[in-house]
Amino acid sequence: QLQAFGGGLVQAGGSLRLSCAASGRIFTNHFMGWFRQAPGKEREFVAVIGWSGGGLSYADSVKGRFTISRDYAKNAVYLQMNNLKPEDTAVYFCAARRGIRSTNGAAYDYWGQGTQVTVSS
Repeated sequence: QLQAFGGGLVQAGGSLRLSCAASGRIFTNHFMGWFRQAPGKEREFVAVIGWSGGGLSYADSVKGRFTISRDYAKNAVYLQMNNLKPEDTAVYFCAARRGIRSTNGAAYDYWGQGTQVTVSS
C-alpha cells in the first residue's frame, strides 16, 4: 500500500528525490513520514507532512537540506534531498499514520519497503 523508490548512489553534495506512492485510502487524512535506518543503527525520523500539506517537521540533521512534499493528484509523497552527506547513507522508508503528527516510527501504521540511498565521499 506504500511503495518507496528513487534511491541510488550519489556523490557528497549531490541530490536525490525519493518518491512514495500510496493507495488513496492511506494517502487521504494521513500524516506521511520519511524515516531512515543506517547499518548498525536504529531507525530514525527524517521528515513528516500533514494530510493538508502543513504540519511539517524535520530532523535537525536534515533541516535546510531536505524538503518533504505531497502531490494529491498522484497520491504521492516526495523527499527532495540536497547537499547530501555520507552520513545520509541509509535505507529510507515512507510511512503513514492517522491522528496527530508524530516523529516516533512506532506510531505509524503503514510502511513501504524502503529504498537504499548511498552517498560517497
